[in-house]
Amino acid sequence: MMVLSVGLEAGLVHVRAASPVMSQPGYVRGEFVYEAAPFPQCHASTIAETKQGLVAAWFGGTHEKHPDVAIWVARRTADGWTAPVEVANGVQADGQRHPCWNPVLFAMPDGPLVLFYKVGPSPSSWWGMRRESQDGGKTWSSAIRLPDEIPGPIKNKPVMLKAGRLLSGSSTEDHGWRVHMEITTDGGLTWTRTEPLNDGETIGAIQPTILIHGPEKLQILCRSRNTKHVLEAWSEDGGKSWSPLVDTTLPNPNSGIDAVTLADGRHLVVYNHTPRGRSPLNLAISHDGKHWQAALVLENQPGEYS
Repeated sequence: MMVLSVGLEAGLVHVRAASPVMSQPGYVRGEFVYEAAPFPQCHASTIAETKQGLVAAWFGGTHEKHPDVAIWVARRTADGWTAPVEVANGVQADGQRHPCWNPVLFAMPDGPLVLFYKVGPSPSSWWGMRRESQDGGKTWSSAIRLPDEIPGPIKNKPVMLKAGRLLSGSSTEDHGWRVHMEITTDGGLTWTRTEPLNDGETIGAIQPTILIHGPEKLQILCRSRNTKHVLEAWSEDGGKSWSPLVDTTLPNPNSGIDAVTLADGRHLVVYNHTPRGRSPLNLAISHDGKHWQAALVLENQPGEYS
């Protein structure tokens, strides 16, 4: 696994990549998080910036869905990345072990670093978990299970809105692929959720990522399995209600995406600009979330990058 840094004037964005194309303007640095690890496969990496430095997490094990898959963490120090450390697994009280999935790191403003992740036999039956770190990922609290019907941020980071409202993009896969949103106002002690934004049949969507257009105006971009495009929906009330999901102009070969709003109001999305496969891996930029322009090709070699 590698970390790629690209600079676009007003913001610095860190995304996962495997062998970045280094000759393009805007490219800053690419480096391996690790070169040897006690697991053969990894997936679904996440990264957060803390006062102590960068922290990365991913799930790793024999292969996706294997019971030995756990959540691993590495920290960026002055000497480079620390060796991967297992910080969560799916061992239950009765000794049964389930795989872990899709970690999401989020640094609370003036608060702990939170690790959200999923545990369960499959995405249709998993449940949400969380741990916290007060020291930039060195040590972690005991695991806490999220409430039923609250899987937590499903792959991409939540966003902090006004008055301490944390909005998470989530989805379920037990009755088709359906997107919903989750809100907590007390740091994750209690949660509310919206109804699904789609029926899961006509449009199948998961893994929303959130863009901020104003105090109450928000946009989500979603992975799709049957429209061949990234999907979008809009909210004018801080995420309480949403417009129907519709296609964007960005292609999506049923692969994960991620997006972020920069400090200057521009929006970035990382995605696969192809109708099939998971290469190339691209970065696009937009001023309004509707019109996207190509910014960088992060990967263009054979393989899977998402």
